[in-house]
Amino acid sequence: MKARYLVGGVAVLAVAAAAGLAVGLPGLSGGEQAAASGPAGTATVTRQTLSDTETKSGTLGYGTEHTVGARSAGTVTWLAAEGAVIGRGKPLFRLDDQPVVLLYGALPAYRQLRDGVEGTDVKQLEQNLTALGYTGFTVDREYTASTASAVRRWQEDLGLPETGTVEPGRVVYAAGQVRVDALGAAVGDLVQPGTPILTRSGVDRAVVVELEVADERLAVAGAAVEIELPDGKRVPGKVSAVQTVIAPGVNGADPTTNLEVTVALTAKDAVQGFHQATVDVDFTAETREGVLTVPVAALLALAEGGYGVEVVEGGGSRIVAVETGLFAAGRVEVGGGGLTEGTVVGMPS
Repeated sequence: MKARYLVGGVAVLAVAAAAGLAVGLPGLSGGEQAAASGPAGTATVTRQTLSDTETKSGTLGYGTEHTVGARSAGTVTWLAAEGAVIGRGKPLFRLDDQPVVLLYGALPAYRQLRDGVEGTDVKQLEQNLTALGYTGFTVDREYTASTASAVRRWQEDLGLPETGTVEPGRVVYAAGQVRVDALGAAVGDLVQPGTPILTRSGVDRAVVVELEVADERLAVAGAAVEIELPDGKRVPGKVSAVQTVIAPGVNGADPTTNLEVTVALTAKDAVQGFHQATVDVDFTAETREGVLTVPVAALLALAEGGYGVEVVEGGGSRIVAVETGLFAAGRVEVGGGGLTEGTVVGMPS
């Protein structure tokens, strides 16, 4: 909202928006003019800490959820229980009484691994075999006869056919331990490739917030945040992960892009008693300490560009050009123009 205001017989525009305002609007011919008439009201220049903080809604749970589906047809003969924590080498479920096992790694299983195959996925498998106590091979990118021998020992311990090859549907990779959040199938179900079996997440309490791309400045990994729980208690947190999520359009609409922000809880005991809940998260994009500020509404757009304020002193007033910085909470950081803490500025009507 902008209000027209006369100063020294020259029209200026009082700015009442937070940021990104137009410049070069009809206004003063210079950075300073004597004011023939006083302002409608006044405010004081203050020195304070100014923070660009926004509150967003998030979901308290165990972090981002991932669906684990069947990679082959079969009958579900066993499922890990909801809430169970599964570690490396342990089964998530069984199809036709054969286990589908959790391993650690960032690369999904996407092909059969066998003697002669090379790649990052081979090294990832070998790292897991070593961690599980199977040795006798070199951990590298090459799937050798020695790797196949270790795989056969692993398969024997799992009760699987000792083929020495690993099918992509035999393992599920995750960054670490997982928690079984929900079951999508039941024991006895006949499933096909792609059928959802269960949903997994991390094992630590976390808040997931979906942000628009326009709010990217808030999504900084490692940034401190504050979380308000349903009971009103406020607890600290930290942005642990940010990922871009592209959702396909519905009924011919364009795909949508958002940011999924995971916030780790610093005080984990504070959320005991809350399983899943909607919470408020305060993100602070920028903080400026000990800066001079005025109300945003005190800004005047100058004809030559930029902004000024009307300094009220000695029974009169004058317009001075100022440099603006951070806009937040209805105030704006200002500098220049001889402003000091306590300077009185006009507030246009």
